Amino acid sequence: MTAEMSSGKVTTREGTAVSGGPPLPPAKAPGTRFSLNLRQSGIYIAFALIVVLFSILTDGELLSPQNISNIMVQNSYVLILAIGMILIIIAGHIDLSVGSVVALSGAIAAVLMVEMDTPWPLAILITLLAGGLIGAWQGYWIAYFGIPAFIVTLAGMLVFRALTMTVLGNQGIGPFPDEVRTLANGFLPTYLGNIGLGPLDGADLFTLLVGLAAVAGIVGTQWRARQGRIGYRQQVDPLPMFVLKMVTASAVVMVVIVQLARFKNLPWVLVLLASLVLGYTLLTNRAVFGRHIYAIGGNLHAATLSGIKVKSVTFWIFVNMGVLSALAGVIFAGRLNQAGPTAGNGFELDAIAAAFIGGAAVQGGVGKVVGAITGGLIMAVINNGMSLIGAPSERVMLFKGLVLLIAVAFDIWTKRRTGSAG
Repeated sequence: MTAEMSSGKVTTREGTAVSGGPPLPPAKAPGTRFSLNLRQSGIYIAFALIVVLFSILTDGELLSPQNISNIMVQNSYVLILAIGMILIIIAGHIDLSVGSVVALSGAIAAVLMVEMDTPWPLAILITLLAGGLIGAWQGYWIAYFGIPAFIVTLAGMLVFRALTMTVLGNQGIGPFPDEVRTLANGFLPTYLGNIGLGPLDGADLFTLLVGLAAVAGIVGTQWRARQGRIGYRQQVDPLPMFVLKMVTASAVVMVVIVQLARFKNLPWVLVLLASLVLGYTLLTNRAVFGRHIYAIGGNLHAATLSGIKVKSVTFWIFVNMGVLSALAGVIFAGRLNQAGPTAGNGFELDAIAAAFIGGAAVQGGVGKVVGAITGGLIMAVINNGMSLIGAPSERVMLFKGLVLLIAVAFDIWTKRRTGSAG
């Protein structure tokens, strides 16, 4: 029990007078009220509106089982890049080289598997190690030599593209082993058979059970987080509003899962992507390393004074980006069944756009892995929806550019609004 001395009178924080004087007011109990944080929730609202828009424009084809599966498979590599990119942007940096690293990684994997007959698991491991070394090379110049990340990765974009063209020449190398193509394009086998869903026909039972487990995990995690905030006397939504949010999120997840189960099964790349999202979410929310990334991006000087090893953290987030770029390179090459010299063109722009659309702050210090994935899915839905309605490529670029500009402008506006309110 702590006590305060004031004019010779002592009172406790619980409000009980020890030696005269009026009691202090009791600590305020945590409130429960609904408040919409536009900066955090705006991205999900925008995503829902974009999905509804293109569902109407395509007469529901956007949400057909096969099309949802195609969206996941065709954009998996960009979503993998977005996970690494959000960490770099949170720390206040940028990486322009990831598209070239994707191409070079695909070339390395192709040479190992196709020309040197290296077993595919070993070839993938070597490729990931090569990606890590590429990230370490760039991380050294940025973290320990002090060259801005923009310059280092711009140079890397040119150097690694040149190395890719040197290895491959003007032609690609392929085909890849069946296992690699299955990882990029294939689906999990049917373990428990199909189950009837009435007018929706049959669906894979194992996929449905995975979806129910995912829903249970989401609800359980959010409930624990809510109870934790109450324990720290923080503001939380009323219980009916919390239940409504959980029901909505669960319904969205199950709609996607049911459609995937009706088409074939869970794509392997979706399983890989879900594992990465879970792992990196835990890293950013629970691990000390993740908190250090936010601290560096939020206030570099304060992070240095507090004893955070800024150079080491910066170095390792670029190593991580290199490994994820190599993984995306293997998946992309496996999907095309060939490693080509032009692979990965523009991927860095899609990954950066996904991070910023997903809520990352331009100055660093703000961002979430789930937000980056949502931003990447927004880009994927725009690409897919515009393709379904037969829009020309220049209109797709125009739409994506406007969405990116609006997202960043919205971030700056909310910051100014919060600052003026404070």
